[in-house]
Amino acid sequence: MSSVDATGSLALDVEDWDAGMLSRLAAEHGTPLYVTDLDRVRQNVRRLAHAFPDARRMYAAKANTGQAVMATVLDEGMRIECAAADEVTRAMEAGADPDRLQYTAVNPPARDLDEMVALWEAHPGLRVTAGAADTLDRLADRGFTGDLLLRVNPGEVNGPHESFAVGKDAKFGVPYERAVEMARAVREEYQFDLVGLHAHGASGMSGELTHPEAARRLAAVARDAGGVTEIDVGGGFSVPYRPDDEPVDVDALATETRAALEEVNARLAIEPGRYVVADASLLLTRVNTLKETPGPTVVGVDASFTTLMRPALLGSYHPIRNVTGPDREETEITLGGPVCTSTDTFCQDRPLPRPVRGDLLAFGVVGAYGADLTSEFHSQPFSAEVALEGGDDRVVRERRTVEDILARERR
Repeated sequence: MSSVDATGSLALDVEDWDAGMLSRLAAEHGTPLYVTDLDRVRQNVRRLAHAFPDARRMYAAKANTGQAVMATVLDEGMRIECAAADEVTRAMEAGADPDRLQYTAVNPPARDLDEMVALWEAHPGLRVTAGAADTLDRLADRGFTGDLLLRVNPGEVNGPHESFAVGKDAKFGVPYERAVEMARAVREEYQFDLVGLHAHGASGMSGELTHPEAARRLAAVARDAGGVTEIDVGGGFSVPYRPDDEPVDVDALATETRAALEEVNARLAIEPGRYVVADASLLLTRVNTLKETPGPTVVGVDASFTTLMRPALLGSYHPIRNVTGPDREETEITLGGPVCTSTDTFCQDRPLPRPVRGDLLAFGVVGAYGADLTSEFHSQPFSAEVALEGGDDRVVRERRTVEDILARERR
């Protein structure tokens, strides 16, 4: 494990994990297997607390809703932001106080709004974020009069992948040009308590422009609308995936973001998800097939895009380590899983120590949108997950079987 302290910015690399421990866990629990270092999660949370001591710090649950992860961030004093009613339920099951939760509605189904308004009636500290006049109408129809943040679309703010550059997407928030008008309507027409403005710029923001710029744009709205006491800049901070990626300097990012709010009397809120968990997990998988071709060697493993969806969905890069044979001569490989589709491919033409059938491979930086994007396509049951903490390990997610799948079906 990495020895980085709470103020450091060094990312936990796929090569930093102890090979003997990984081999033991794979032998004991089988593969594919997620392994999550909860001590690393704590380090990441503490680094954010050091950089943003006065901010309202919320963990964006959608990155990883595992009970062990959420219980850990709660234990470190972080609040949780949820994008769905069932995420709120999972957060409370992990120990979250509903009065400290924030629900950010995105085209919310009626059931979600029913549940959240009922929860707010019992726990009036629950905060709701709305990004459409229609959502405001639906909340008013249900009798909601509580704390509300207005989600504003800040315009295009860059992320690491087009699918994550949501700032420009009309799905997320009221148009920037109407933000002042809508903020006033929240107070005057809907009679909600407007506690803040929210914007989701992008996931995996670099901090060189995007996070401070999103804050700056919200500050301009706050000045014109008046009475805004919080600026909530959603979207995560960048995490290194490739070997030449640099970790974000969260202290410098915090300084820039605070400077963007100097002209408004509003507290900063942040919602990192990926930054907290991405480098805290590995995915272990076994080599089962080797096929020589005129080009790269085709290598088959027991993990698939049902286990780790990001490469197929987003073209994402994950570092890969040959745990069993790290010192072998490198060869170019194309690596894929057992699902019968060409999109079930993790990498193409990548140099890797030559794999042998039975080798244990590890995918790095899979803690964000890894386990939570798994599916049962091809009747592939969900993988198990082991958590590491304080030198011990324990199963925190049981491996499912085809019997578990069939138990939920009827003829």
